[in-house]
Amino acid sequence: MPHIEPPQRLVRALSESVPGAAGWLAELPAAVERAVAVCGVSVERVQVPGGRSSLVVLVRRGDGSPAVLKVAPERFRPGAELAALTHWGGLGAVQVLPGEGEGVLLLERLRPDVSVRTLPEAKATLEAAGALRRLWVEPPAEGAGGAGVFETVAERTGRQAEAMRATDHGDAAVGALVDAALGVRAELVASAPEVRLLHGTFRQSKVLAGERSPWLAVGPDPVVGECAFDLARLVRDRVEDLVGSPSGAAVARRRVKKLAEALDVDQERLRGWVLFRAVESGVRAMRVGRAGDAELLLEFAGWL
Repeated sequence: MPHIEPPQRLVRALSESVPGAAGWLAELPAAVERAVAVCGVSVERVQVPGGRSSLVVLVRRGDGSPAVLKVAPERFRPGAELAALTHWGGLGAVQVLPGEGEGVLLLERLRPDVSVRTLPEAKATLEAAGALRRLWVEPPAEGAGGAGVFETVAERTGRQAEAMRATDHGDAAVGALVDAALGVRAELVASAPEVRLLHGTFRQSKVLAGERSPWLAVGPDPVVGECAFDLARLVRDRVEDLVGSPSGAAVARRRVKKLAEALDVDQERLRGWVLFRAVESGVRAMRVGRAGDAELLLEFAGWL
């Protein structure tokens, strides 16, 4: 089996977000070797640059067909990802293949280098929104596979809100944005209009080209709640381009309006979730020392 070397992008991301990441990374080659044996696959290569929460390995199954082996720390809830992908059954999302194990997923191979992000911005947003709509289904019923595995939007954002309050912002303007984000989050979770199974971390780069369908979603961190929450991250895609544009604020507000209308969600609720998620991401970036990212995200949030 080829030597397994985790991409630097993954190493950096885990070092920022996962306690004990060094130990997990040290054990990764042995974990991949065990997974390869259990799944009955052979390794081609590690996907580079890969993701920020898991190791993605391109493999071949026993019959020679291509597949992807994904290995993730428990911190990133691989069991919930498996439950969501199984519930979707390949409709709008990557297909699960037989052979998964603890912290390991065996998935159909899509085209990892071709995401909707490679399309022009307007076309990319349209295709991504269409892919996301297909995922918004009723969550598994109580007692069915996956029920009880998924966090709710209120639970996830509640944890995030606690971390935001505990972070020393050191700036009155940032503190005002945090207060606004926390206030709008409290209002939103008190009155959710529907409950659906959501992707949880959706953006353009999470939609890859496939063979059985033009575009399929990958890499969910699934959550149960209202659709506007899931759409919020898509609004700020290519945030660096938005902030660098003299018309960035107007473009961002138009995105909120157009996406709300296209996917039939309440525009004000979407704006609220866009605000909360941008501020939360900005504060988190600040907390781990990514000052440039924090500045971009908080400037974007200020437009809302």
